[in-house]
Amino acid sequence: MWFEILPAAGIITVALSVPIYAMYGLQKLTLGNAYRRNMDERFDRVMYQRDFRLTDNPYIMNGLHAIPDEDRK
Repeated sequence: MWFEILPAAGIITVALSVPIYAMYGLQKLTLGNAYRRNMDERFDRVMYQRDFRLTDNPYIMNGLHAIPDEDRK
């Protein structure tokens, strides 16, 4: 009958969803943050490096307030 496929479908669904949820905990453990930034494009990599250089934490939203002012003489 049609319901005989339900256990196999459940196993496949669980097996395919485990890596997605495991990465949340793994990144939280290794990076200290559960989310990664997308670095597929060069611009995204440059922005990651900029944020890391300005605040030492690339996961904090940075704006103009994060850039230190130059001393006026």
